[in-house]
Amino acid sequence: MKETTQKLLEKSSRAIQTSERSLQDGDMDAAANRAYYAMFYVAEALLGEKGLRFRKHGGVHGAFGEHFVKAGIFDSKYQRWILQAFDKRISADYGVEADLSSESVETLIQQAREFLQTAQQYLDSQR
Repeated sequence: MKETTQKLLEKSSRAIQTSERSLQDGDMDAAANRAYYAMFYVAEALLGEKGLRFRKHGGVHGAFGEHFVKAGIFDSKYQRWILQAFDKRISADYGVEADLSSESVETLIQQAREFLQTAQQYLDSQR
């Protein structure tokens, strides 16, 4: 596994922890932001293992779908999750009244945790 991949996975894990703390503090916007970024870092790590890098979020989202979902390596739910999390992050970061429930943010965190674990298992199996 490339060093950058490992660092992105570690960054994802820290983002999940920060998201959980923000949820406990009642800051749904910050929790949604960090849960999305946890997923984003996982997708970046996976793509980086294939030597692929992107400057925009949409590039990462699309390439993950192309190289991992369409290729049958990952279930399509992971792409759906990252896209939904992105929408919630945009709303949380830029909306005045994001109206995120603690339940919806808890779901984002669980999804981020599962995505990270699945990616780690996949990467470990490629060694």
